[in-house]
Amino acid sequence: MEVKYLAHSSFLITTSNGIRIITDPYESGGFGGEVRYKPIREGCDVILISHEHTDHNYTRTIPGSPTIIRKPGEFKVCGINFKGIPSYHDNTNGSQRGKNTIFVFTADGITFCHLGDIGHLLTEKQRSQIVKPDVLFIPVGGVFTIDATQATQFVSSLAPRLVIPMHYKTSGIGFPLAPVGEFTMGKQRIKEIRNSEAEIVLPEQQEIWIFTPALL
Repeated sequence: MEVKYLAHSSFLITTSNGIRIITDPYESGGFGGEVRYKPIREGCDVILISHEHTDHNYTRTIPGSPTIIRKPGEFKVCGINFKGIPSYHDNTNGSQRGKNTIFVFTADGITFCHLGDIGHLLTEKQRSQIVKPDVLFIPVGGVFTIDATQATQFVSSLAPRLVIPMHYKTSGIGFPLAPVGEFTMGKQRIKEIRNSEAEIVLPEQQEIWIFTPALL
């Protein structure tokens, strides 16, 4: 099981039997050039789209005919059960930025949760649907999503073994997001992944892995 950080909120997850899953693909050059990451050209079997903004839903550069899941519900693709949990992109029930879908799925015995661009703390119902993920992909940059403080609350509540921050400020994004350091400040067991991909081996104690975007 390997995870590759493409950029922004987009990851490529490859299972041991070669199933490839891409989360939240972005449009390179989108938002008037604010999205400066290189185009995603990786092939895959499944694409998960948390919401309909072009820094999260752009599939045109991805080759082949993958199955695209872009709404809440339960779906089985390539032998993997995907659960989409409804949520919002803001803390006013979507009135500012619309809806968001949290995705949870288990592959190779590891449960993943990708929060998309969630903009609020979890309700009890959402928390019960997520259960306890092993790997949590979490936005930490604030402004358009939860911020570092709220992300810390998420981590405390969900207690994943592995935390992977996303949607934060880099040279590849022009949005006024906070850098990942605001989230990691004061925390322990932080692992810097010097390249863009790593094999997922769950640690005994919770760790935070900071990846280098592949398409920076």
